[in-house]
Amino acid sequence: MDKLEMANEYIRANHVTKENLPIFHVTPLCGWMNDPNGFSVYQGKIHLFYQHHPYSEVWGPMHWGHCVTEDFIKWEAMPIALAPDRIYDAAGCFSGSGIETKEGHLLVYTGVMKEEHDGVEKEYQNQCIAIGNGVSYTKEKQNPVVTGDMLPKHFSREHFRDPKIWEESDGYYMVVGNKTEDGVPQVVLFHSNDLREWQYVSVLAKDREGILGTMWECPDFFSLGGKYVLITSPQDMCATEEFHNGNNAAYFLGEYDRNKHEFEYQEVYSLDDGLDFYAPQTMLAPDGRRIMIAWMQSWDSNIRPSGQKWSSMMTLPRELRIENGKLLQSPVRELDKYHSNPVCYENKEISGTCQLPEISGRVLDMTVEIIGGDYKEFTICFAQNERFHTGLTYSKEKNMLEIDRTYSGMVRDTIASRKVKVKNPKETLKIRLILDKYSAEIFVNNGEQVLSTTFYTPLEAEAISFECDGTALTTIQKYTISID
Repeated sequence: MDKLEMANEYIRANHVTKENLPIFHVTPLCGWMNDPNGFSVYQGKIHLFYQHHPYSEVWGPMHWGHCVTEDFIKWEAMPIALAPDRIYDAAGCFSGSGIETKEGHLLVYTGVMKEEHDGVEKEYQNQCIAIGNGVSYTKEKQNPVVTGDMLPKHFSREHFRDPKIWEESDGYYMVVGNKTEDGVPQVVLFHSNDLREWQYVSVLAKDREGILGTMWECPDFFSLGGKYVLITSPQDMCATEEFHNGNNAAYFLGEYDRNKHEFEYQEVYSLDDGLDFYAPQTMLAPDGRRIMIAWMQSWDSNIRPSGQKWSSMMTLPRELRIENGKLLQSPVRELDKYHSNPVCYENKEISGTCQLPEISGRVLDMTVEIIGGDYKEFTICFAQNERFHTGLTYSKEKNMLEIDRTYSGMVRDTIASRKVKVKNPKETLKIRLILDKYSAEIFVNNGEQVLSTTFYTPLEAEAISFECDGTALTTIQKYTISID
């Protein structure tokens, strides 16, 4: 039995039941998950692959897990697509992307190999391709198709990963994360006419300020709303006013010089201000929407309970748009089709601590808009019982939001809370809270900011309460999310 068959057989024998998983967020059937890969359309279906180690709940030799959907909400698990079974990827099939071609569904990924030279083991990362029919995939004989030898001198071969591919009128382009040998993170650009023969083109963008980490992982590059957007995940950052995690997800806005193949960015912003968000990847949907999905975990804050046989999940896919020079995010509109049991409170005054009839649950979509009142702080507590809760607090005087999972049942020393400024304060504050058993995605002011966090509180803690130190006038709309 080869490594691919072994992995799929292990999952068949050891998968957890559907009842133990989130309802509409992509999760592994068992084992470890990280970065989303190959987010693309093939033959009318949306495919998502992901970094996967099926044999344990911690990171290990990387495979590519696989699932499909027709609406971004209901996902079907597929057999593992790639396993580390060749010399050029024996140390792992790292992250990459996918594209529909005349030949089939083409995946491009980073193959990791290790070689010993003069008694010292060195790691090399190269880019490889596999082609399939949407179910099974075959690696190309001429792999790797892009090697570190193609890079200019003094560019790292050890840190050369996560290719994102797209097609233009003059052929195919690929961006790859890289760094110089003296530690400057950058994104490099390649071009091909036939998907087999590739040429190095340029450094698309690099860290000009020297403060954006040590390596830019998982690059993505596209146009949206008249601007060009570069998304990367910088590693090993010190906290700034904009960025709070050591491993962040950032987006750059700027202009693309097609003659020089250089991206001149003017601004850089955080994609998510919560505790768990990394390695986002986008795709262009058939209807023209730019859709993004990310790994909903932080590398250094894995709070999974020790007995849980699956680790990590993806975010809900999000629609991206540009407004007033900023990137805004909204849950995919397909989620609305699964709304049930609507509950609405209009002009509801909240003071002290209260619970409202029919406002509870762990799988829901709730919007709370504070439209007026005299108060300093307003808090929404969820996943709550007499012992546990997670809270979101708005400090009106300080113009701050705080997500706090201190009392969610964590037993590890890890980051439990985060405070961030409301970036574009208004007369009212609109909070859309999407819960799916063990996660919260909080969209502020129609997606001007998002805060994502996980928590593994026992499911019987399903109360929701509101706290206000004065009086807040609110409108509350809540739906249960029901998926067959």
